[in-house]
Amino acid sequence: MEKPTVALVYQAVQALYHDPDPAGKERASVWLGELQRSMYAWEMADQLLQLKQDVESCYFAAQTMKMKIQTSFFELPPETHIALRDSLLSHIQSLKDLSPIIVTQLALAIADLALQMASWKGCVHTLIEKYSNDVSSMTFLIEILTVLPEEVHSRSLRIGANRRTEIIEDLAYYSSTVVTLLMTCVEKSGSNEKMLIKVFRCLGSWFNLGVLDSNFMANNQLLMVLFQVLQRDETSTNLHEAASDCVCSALYAIENVDTHMPLALQLFQGVLTLETAYHMAVAREDLDKVLNYCRIFTELCETFLETTVKSPGQGMGDLRPLELLLICAGHPQYEVVEISFNFWYRLGENLYKTNDPALHGIFRPYIQRLLHGLARHCQLDPDHEGIPEDTDDFGEFRMRVSDLVKDVIFLVGSMECFSQLYSTLKEGNPPWEVTEAVLFIMAAIAKSVDPENNPTLTEVLEQVVLLPETVHIAVRYTSIELVGEMSEVVDRNPRFLDPVLNYLMKGLREKTLASVAAKAIHNICSVCRDHMAQHFQGLLDIARALDSFALTTEAAVGLLKGTALVLARLPLEKIAECLSDLCAVQVMALKKLLSQDPSNGKAADPTVWLDRLAVIFRHTNPIVENGQTHPCQKVIQEIWPVLSQTLNTHQADNRIVERCCRCLRFAVRCVGKGSASLLQPLVTQMVSVYQVYPHSCFLYLGSILVDEYGMEEGCRQGLLDMLQALCMPTFQLLEQPNGLRNHPDTVDDLFRLATRFVQRSPVTLLSSGIIVHIIQCAIAATTLDHRDANCSVMKFVRDLIHTGVSNDHEDDFELRKQLIGQAMGQHGQQLVTQLMHTCCFCLPPYTLPDVAEVLWEIMVFDRPTSCRWLENALKGLPKETSGGALTVTHKQLTDFHKQVTSAEECKQVCWAIREFTRLFR
Repeated sequence: MEKPTVALVYQAVQALYHDPDPAGKERASVWLGELQRSMYAWEMADQLLQLKQDVESCYFAAQTMKMKIQTSFFELPPETHIALRDSLLSHIQSLKDLSPIIVTQLALAIADLALQMASWKGCVHTLIEKYSNDVSSMTFLIEILTVLPEEVHSRSLRIGANRRTEIIEDLAYYSSTVVTLLMTCVEKSGSNEKMLIKVFRCLGSWFNLGVLDSNFMANNQLLMVLFQVLQRDETSTNLHEAASDCVCSALYAIENVDTHMPLALQLFQGVLTLETAYHMAVAREDLDKVLNYCRIFTELCETFLETTVKSPGQGMGDLRPLELLLICAGHPQYEVVEISFNFWYRLGENLYKTNDPALHGIFRPYIQRLLHGLARHCQLDPDHEGIPEDTDDFGEFRMRVSDLVKDVIFLVGSMECFSQLYSTLKEGNPPWEVTEAVLFIMAAIAKSVDPENNPTLTEVLEQVVLLPETVHIAVRYTSIELVGEMSEVVDRNPRFLDPVLNYLMKGLREKTLASVAAKAIHNICSVCRDHMAQHFQGLLDIARALDSFALTTEAAVGLLKGTALVLARLPLEKIAECLSDLCAVQVMALKKLLSQDPSNGKAADPTVWLDRLAVIFRHTNPIVENGQTHPCQKVIQEIWPVLSQTLNTHQADNRIVERCCRCLRFAVRCVGKGSASLLQPLVTQMVSVYQVYPHSCFLYLGSILVDEYGMEEGCRQGLLDMLQALCMPTFQLLEQPNGLRNHPDTVDDLFRLATRFVQRSPVTLLSSGIIVHIIQCAIAATTLDHRDANCSVMKFVRDLIHTGVSNDHEDDFELRKQLIGQAMGQHGQQLVTQLMHTCCFCLPPYTLPDVAEVLWEIMVFDRPTSCRWLENALKGLPKETSGGALTVTHKQLTDFHKQVTSAEECKQVCWAIREFTRLFR
């Protein structure tokens, strides 16, 4: 890009916002994006801010400045930093009244500059000294002081742990000055709402960073102001929200209560004074305020959770906060109680770990009241028609209730709760919506009730299947869910199997109940496989007529899964015939699709039938003794031509090819070595299609074949030929610009295939010419920030090196050790250097254990050489940031080297890498 004029940039910004033609907007956007990435962006942004022509151009310029400082600060020579700072400060002052969003962008730019510019010492002090006496500068000063602590842990800035520690110490030193400034602001501005909101936002930001002195804050007037605002009935919604956010930040900051005692006490007492205000908000039907109070009460309970469990009812283990949460649970809107779910879950988890019956006894009444409230919240509207919806907000709320109930039910006792719920149905005659909600909670806990000799469970089952068809459809729907959850009871009491299946079949024939009934039948099949064998013919009839029922795709596949699980329990001699019958419908449908002429040049979509075949193969797992022919082998051989033809017809369509490969994968897994006759034609077809359409699922399918046949001497060369044929187009794809980033699935599946080879036939792979290229590709791919792909690459490298030390009793050990030694001699230094660069600059922290395992394997294989490689790799790392701050000291480098090279187990390497890479983040 050539250097543009300011007028041209201004013109492009105008086009971006005002061009009536979408194509014009798009062109402007692309061009401005290119400008932002260029060196000219600094100067253009500065000039646009000086010109101050309108909000749009100034916003674009301010945003560009922020972006450049965050991502391209290294472009500026150090001697320009002071001029940039002064320029930004003069811009924010001159533009402070133009628009708040511009002030925020410039404040972020100044904050990000301060964090990176090591020569700007005590930035908080200089800013306060320069602007605090000028009332008109107060808005942007507070904005800078708000975003500064927020940016300290920003993902966009790689300032490193050393600089971050230095900054946090600096901010802690000046924190009291900031709080005093904020208090002065409040005193000067009186009841100016906008200023109060800014003050509370700023204070919250400093609480979040965890640098405020808790003794100083405990006695500070600002805390009083905060609670006064929350107690006042006339407080506006926006101010109320800002104050609530601030209190929540304060509570979060003192999570370690013992070290913040004075402040903890003030906050605890302050929050308890808000109960009246909560009731007032409820009376006024002000849901926003109600939600805010519930957030505060929940945060209070979370903060004092450990104290409450350690010393319930004493001091700050006071149980009144729990009462406040239960008051919130009584609010008619379910969104209110939902806020507290995480706390109740954590409380349950804590009590489960302590396992102290006396302690459980103290909290049981609270959980009982909570469950009572939740059951009421789960009720549908009395005028609701049809079945309960799963996918709307209320449906999702009910699912979360179900999960929470499962997590805390142990405190009340599943059986006791189940019986109580049942008795409310048995003794009263509640309206339908109460019945449905009770059945819903019963379904949530049914599996945790012991099914052994349990008369209540059998009675419930007996009564549910007798429900008349005249009850509300939602009650029938939830009762079917309950029956599905009670499959263990049916398994222990097979006399119920017939009435239960009859009840579920009635549901299956009704459009709105079909899918939930199918899911329940699937559950019964999974748990009662042996009892269901006598009903296999009935299941087969359902499977044949699957599309005559109104089922979702998922429910239909679930039914077939259940049928396949039962099929696997039939006598071996019957399985082949029954499997053939079960597959016939799907095979016929595929044949029919293949015989049709494509409409609009596009063949009809076979994925439904492929997915159904896949689920049948996946779950038909009969027990086959050694020497017996697998009963599914013949069926799969018969089906192969249809699958092969489907694959050919749709070879250009990645989605359909993926489903074909998935189906073949389960077919191969189903019969194992029994699929040998397919090996030659399948590999030939895979390789030929892959040359034209490199779908990554072929690599995955290849890995399955290597896993099944890689140990067979006669198959190894053929599988190696397959790998080499698949590698050529794969490398071409990955060597394109951004090839690795654009094709993470290919990377994932390629290294899954290579790893299977290492596991099944390492010498075959290591002796081949392709191994050098695979290792080179792996080294390049270690930088890829994609969870699955990176995991596959690291596993390949780790397993590859491990073959040089594992199974040293086997005949081929010396050869393996020698081959790995050669590979490491060739690639070891490059690998270690790349790994260190990658984990410091490219990969997120969750991938570090994988990197650690690779480094550990390298050391186990050859510790003296790996020490040298690591030393060279560390010498190449940058020691300073572009802002002049020290990234890593000489001592930190030598300490890390020593920790890694003297480690006695892999997790020590992992800890060392975690700490070390923080210096570069």
